[in-house]
Amino acid sequence: MILKSDINGDTAIHHAIRHGHNELALTLIREWPDLSQRVNNYNESAMYIAVMRDFDDVFKKLWDTDLSNHNGPYDDNALHAAVKNANLGYLLNGGLEENPLLISASSRGNVDIAREILMHCPDAPYCNRAGTTILHQAVIDGHVKFVDFILQTRQLDKLINIRDSKGRTALHYGVEKCNPKIVRALLSHKDIDVKVYDNLGRPAFWQLIEATDSAKSLNWNEVFMLMSKADPKATTFYVRQVAMKKITVKSKEEIKSLTATYTKTTSLVAILIATITFAVAFSLPGGYSIYHEGRPVMAGKLAFKAFLISDTLAMCSSLAVAFLCILARWEDLEFLLYYRFVINKLMWFALMATNVAFATGLYTVLARRHLWLAILICILSVCLPFLTYLMGNWPMLMLRYRLGPAFKSNLFDMP
Repeated sequence: MILKSDINGDTAIHHAIRHGHNELALTLIREWPDLSQRVNNYNESAMYIAVMRDFDDVFKKLWDTDLSNHNGPYDDNALHAAVKNANLGYLLNGGLEENPLLISASSRGNVDIAREILMHCPDAPYCNRAGTTILHQAVIDGHVKFVDFILQTRQLDKLINIRDSKGRTALHYGVEKCNPKIVRALLSHKDIDVKVYDNLGRPAFWQLIEATDSAKSLNWNEVFMLMSKADPKATTFYVRQVAMKKITVKSKEEIKSLTATYTKTTSLVAILIATITFAVAFSLPGGYSIYHEGRPVMAGKLAFKAFLISDTLAMCSSLAVAFLCILARWEDLEFLLYYRFVINKLMWFALMATNVAFATGLYTVLARRHLWLAILICILSVCLPFLTYLMGNWPMLMLRYRLGPAFKSNLFDMP
């Protein structure tokens, strides 16, 4: 019954607020938060009515409730109600000891709310007592669109180099979060100062040292390259060396664990390829001649010879992979790194040889009567390994494209 609406679309929360039962309204919001999303037939939300009635405690509770609706009649919203009711100051400051409304909007990434606030009150407070600005908050919570909104708004772009109580700018937090989209947006601003130091005397670049958990990720490396390009004189070598030292022990354990998993999967695939190629060698395309015992029908064709060679290479390379998986020694880290490199190359070679064997085998059988189909199969089979390589390296290729000359492939050599 509590969740139902009456003939006017009003819920229990609507009635509680309208009749001044604040405690009941707070209880309903706490127990049934979904009710805060509902509007009545006049498009009035509970938040809109609370603001119109000056019920600050109910408004705060609704504001802190996720997805709480703020609509009002005739395309109005709770902010319009605050303007009409002359209590905009409280809404904007949000009890300055906590967070102003703009800070709350930035933490949620709600650009529309922020734009509406600035339209009605251009001098609305944009930071709390800790010095955290709406730009700091948007960067910390990873709201790229809100960051772009701030940087493109003339009355807000001055926040670009403002420091909080820790002396950090938004760029410090963007680098620490390893968010390349935000870092790129901040660095593109004409007034950005990459040399601002925090209270510990560290520039934004050095925040990468604190983000060693992501030091082997594409994001970490992209942020490193972006900052290197923005500040060529920065001590990039020191940052990279410290990051490498911090992740060395952890990386050793990860490599051993990942290699063990990789070995199991790779050995199964290698054995499967070896089995298939071995069996195909004795069931040749076209079969055997009935006039010459043991002689393949297609023995004189060039495509058949290519089939035999590629099938043999595929079987030998896959068997080599299978035996390497058995003989692997797990204790030595350098051996594991070399082992993974060799296994990867051999498996890649086995894949290509298997595809060539498949293509030439079918070409031998089909070329005489369906030449176009035989050629199409050969093209598709030869292209598959290259498409696989392209898909596997797509993130790296896109990173190289985005950064251009600033791309540094040696960063990915970290263990």
